[in-house]
This record gives sequence, C-alpha cells and structure tokens, in this order.
Amino acid sequence: MIVALSGGVGGAKLVLGLSRILPPDELLVVCNTGDDFEHLGLSISPDLDTVMYTLAGLANPELGWGRRDETWSFMETTAMLGGETWFRLGDRDLAVHVERTRRLRLGESLTSVTLDLCRRLGVGPRVVPMSDDPVRTRLLTDHGWIDFQDYFVRQRCEPSVRALEFHGAAEARVQPEFLAALTNPALSAVVVCPSNPFISVEPILALPGVRAALAACPAPVVAVSPIIGGKAVKGPTAKIMTELGLNPSAESVAQRYGDLLDGYVVDLADTSEVQGIPAKVTLGQTFMRTLEDREAVARIVLSAAAKLRRRS
Repeated sequence: MIVALSGGVGGAKLVLGLSRILPPDELLVVCNTGDDFEHLGLSISPDLDTVMYTLAGLANPELGWGRRDETWSFMETTAMLGGETWFRLGDRDLAVHVERTRRLRLGESLTSVTLDLCRRLGVGPRVVPMSDDPVRTRLLTDHGWIDFQDYFVRQRCEPSVRALEFHGAAEARVQPEFLAALTNPALSAVVVCPSNPFISVEPILALPGVRAALAACPAPVVAVSPIIGGKAVKGPTAKIMTELGLNPSAESVAQRYGDLLDGYVVDLADTSEVQGIPAKVTLGQTFMRTLEDREAVARIVLSAAAKLRRRS
C-alpha cells in the first residue's frame, strides 16, 4: 500500500503517475481540505475535485482546474443577474458541487460522498479527505486575515503573506482510513506530493496526531520537492516562501518538513543543494510535462522508498 498526501495540481500530477503503475487497491490518496469553502450556497472542495477529475481523465489541461470540455452558461447568467463571478464554476463542475452539497446536508460524510463520486466517475484508487470536519486555511496578509480562496482566486495571490493558520484543525478528527493506513504492516511508503508545503501539506500535518503517526510509521516518508531551480512549477509556493523570510529552494522545503522525511526527491537542477538536506536525497528529472513524466517521477519515488526500506 502507498499513501499519497496531495493538494493542488502538482499533487494531482504525481497521484496520476502513481495510479498508472500501481494496482488501484494499493493507492490511498489523502487530500487537503483546507482549501474547501462555501460559495453561492455550495460546498466546494477544490483539491479533492482536482484529484478526482485528474484520475477520471476529465481534468482541464489548459486551466489546471475544473473539467475539460466545460460550458459556462451558469456563470454567464449569474453575471447577467449581478451575482458573484470571481470564482468560476463550469456547468459540468457545478453538478458535482450541487450533489455534494445536497448529500452533506442530508448528513452524509465528506468521505462517503467523495468515494461515491469517484466510483461513479470511474476512479480506481481510494481518494479521501484529510478530515470529515471543516478546516479552513487563512492567511495574514498586508490587508489583514483573509480566507484562502479570497487570496488565491479573488486577489490572485497578490497580497503579501505574513503568516498562515488552519482554522478548526486543532479540533478536527483525522479521516480514520488515513490513520489506519499509517499503522498497516502492508504500507510501503508515504508519499508527500510536490504540493505547496504551506497551503496543501501543512493543513494535513496540523491535524491532531498526524505528525506523531507519521513519525511512528514503519514505512518511509518520501517527499518530492515542489521547487525546481528556485521556482515553483505552478502556484505561489516560491512567493509565499520569500514573504515568510525563507529562501525559495528545495533545501528550504526539506528543512520545513524537518525530521518528518526519510527520503526527498530533488530535481537535477538543484544538485548543489543536496548537502544541506537532512533526508536521504534522490536526484531525478521531476518536471512533469507529459503523462510519461508523471509515471517516471512516480517510479523514482517508489524506487527511493524501496531503497529506504531495504536499508532499514
């Protein structure tokens, strides 16, 4: 079994690579839900949906979010009526949010809804939220505290970030299947995808007991750097690191994770940083342009984990 911690487009890319070289029942994907929010009366789960659409072959390759072959009648009508249009919901995507909201209001858990939506869309691996309880990422900026989607979408990551908090994380219950997997003797590795460490991975780590469970986990924890040559492939990772006083580098991300990691996969462009990284480093080409790239990086990660298991 492989457990993958995922958030954002970078996480979904590696999850897709893993899904193509592993049997479906050997991959459990745990998604960040700190990005979740309520909009137009609907429950939106961006990271869960990005993974679901990616694994179902429905992701929009041009936008990096939402579904391909989308139509926009709903948003066009909303604009005509003077409604909020800063967060765009395509017509096909909208159906997912409406159905999720309906079922959550009937008392179904986010885990149950997610697993059933994935099943109906033909997704093989199990995809679960990090928690069924609400956790909301908030950022302290030069405009005060704002919700993540306000920062990320409405304000396009323009405000400077001073600090982050994960509202509700201290009281949230970890998704049970996630915790159970970390003690499963069949677990081969925990993979920390090349997601933004601050807004995609740290909300998961902020849940009670997760860091301790990962530290006690018998399988190696292997992360893939989201930084290549001092830049983020996508998203505000490098910008946030700079604003928090950190050097935007693969080494800085590894130091942020600290002794949580047993292994760390770094792009060849960052070979010079290897000496400053506390975990066992594996070098490789990690920029995932094509489907073949995604599979290749997945193989590098699994190979690194296998070597760590043999060493232990």
